[in-house]
Amino acid sequence: MAGYEVSLKDVEAVPTAVVAQVTSWPAFPTVWGRLLDEVYAVARQGGITQAGHNVMLYLDDRPSVEIGIQVTGPFAPVGRVVPSVLPAGRVATAVHRGSYHRLREAHDAVASWAVAEGHSLSRVRWEVYGDWSDDPAKLETEVAWLLA
Repeated sequence: MAGYEVSLKDVEAVPTAVVAQVTSWPAFPTVWGRLLDEVYAVARQGGITQAGHNVMLYLDDRPSVEIGIQVTGPFAPVGRVVPSVLPAGRVATAVHRGSYHRLREAHDAVASWAVAEGHSLSRVRWEVYGDWSDDPAKLETEVAWLLA
């Protein structure tokens, strides 16, 4: 899709604190915020130390999701907040700039690029959200798809 520069890169695993849940795409917009709130509640209590940004990891197409934050390293689970990682491996990635409502366009661009370039994607993909801004034009979100 126009407007996205897609590239390949090798990434290391990134530790995360997440709440995992199987949901549906129609329900997802009402689910993710509550899951992220659970993670931030544990962070405020000192149970984990944030070392980056908010993340959403999609493990399949149901979707089975992990919603949370990048952290400094492993920790003991606190309720439903558990340690996980953004996976290591080769990824196709693009940066979405602008409103989250159009984030799907970045995913579509990565998938289209992979097909055109002869790469097979797994169904594992994630989003790393940049710093918050009240100006949607300043929002940046990295989209990454793990290659099969």
